[in-house]
Amino acid sequence: MPRLFGTDGVRGLANGLLTPKMALDLGEAAVRVLGSENHGAEGSRRRALVGRDTRVSGDFLGAALSAGMSAGGFDVIDVGILPTPGIAFLTSVLNVEMGAVISASHNPMPDNGIKFFARGGFKLPDAKEDEIEKILGQDWDRPTGQGVGRISHDTVTATNLYIKHLVETAAATEEAPLKGLRIVADCANGATSVVAPEVLRQAGADVNVINASPDGYNINDHAGSTHPEQLQAMVVASKADMGVAFDGDADRCLAVDATGRLINGDQIMGILARAKKRAGKLNHDTLVVTVMSNLGLKLALKDMGITTVETAVGDRYVLEEMLRGDFSIGGEQSGHVINREFATTGDGTLTALTLAAEVMHSGKSLEELANDFPQLPQKLINVPNVDKLAAKTNAAVQAAVAKEEASLGNTGRVLLRPSGTEPLVRVMVEAATQDQADEVCDRLAKVVASELAI
Repeated sequence: MPRLFGTDGVRGLANGLLTPKMALDLGEAAVRVLGSENHGAEGSRRRALVGRDTRVSGDFLGAALSAGMSAGGFDVIDVGILPTPGIAFLTSVLNVEMGAVISASHNPMPDNGIKFFARGGFKLPDAKEDEIEKILGQDWDRPTGQGVGRISHDTVTATNLYIKHLVETAAATEEAPLKGLRIVADCANGATSVVAPEVLRQAGADVNVINASPDGYNINDHAGSTHPEQLQAMVVASKADMGVAFDGDADRCLAVDATGRLINGDQIMGILARAKKRAGKLNHDTLVVTVMSNLGLKLALKDMGITTVETAVGDRYVLEEMLRGDFSIGGEQSGHVINREFATTGDGTLTALTLAAEVMHSGKSLEELANDFPQLPQKLINVPNVDKLAAKTNAAVQAAVAKEEASLGNTGRVLLRPSGTEPLVRVMVEAATQDQADEVCDRLAKVVASELAI
């Protein structure tokens, strides 16, 4: 049976895989596992935070998850709609035992997910998720009487605390550091529809906001980081200096320069790593990336005296490596950027702030900054409706990969990766030319679709 937890919590069709019973069982199991690590005073109440993105299914899943946690003896603070990194931040500063986020991030609206943060605001390691999964749905000696927890709601205080934290981060060196910068912000009708515009404005920017009217059904719908076309057109039409695009739970951010060109996570990480090196804050002169990062980023950074360390895909694996090596910044091509100086997880709004601040500090346009990190031609195809677990073992697929790798030689590479959050296989090819990358990727995607069809 496949592992329930993927690279970013439990994720699937809301009311399909992810039912109210599943949410309740996850809540109970999580407090049993994480509650055993309570570091509070003897007899003190144990507390948990629960937040969510704007999906309509978050209402019933949040109620069920909170019920499971409170039935397990935790007092639950429901902070309502808030970005995932906001929950991580509050889990740390409020010193609660755990935090939980109900979100499917960049996935389409019918999906949802549940992910947990341990004390301090860090995502759970695989071993802890395995413990939760192992006892999921088991009967146990539940608390009664005064042992059960309460559920309270506080959306305003939580949101204001998070906004204050971000604004103070931006204003660490000067008041209104973004004054005069014109930014278009695409909030994906998601969790940062209130937070990101407010933070950017308080930092001094002139902000034009699109897709910030969530109705429960329109999250990520032709909007945000997975569909940046509207943002690209708006930046050009409004003659803005730059644009930023978030995903549904706002833990990632992509950007658009004044010409309408998309600036991906690799280029953003390159810009921010170089800025940290200049400020003497790039620990060990190293940036942590994943296997998906473009070879062009690594080559450009090498010329700047910056080393790259590579991990598996998933921002928690990036963070694990950052903590292990005491590195200060890392992330993914998709726009997850972890800045350990200010956060314990990827934070899209923080990324937008720091990127905009570097535009102002450098005196260069975003286009000029990104041009220093050219990308090798790359093609990515997501192949749906396939047995993703067989991608690494199917003989025909592996033979096709080996053949294409031999043809590319040292001029490119092939990466075949089962998605950790969706039922598909990602086929990625880098090559000397875009035509070659397209052709190789197309051929491999057809083999995957044919051989692994379900």
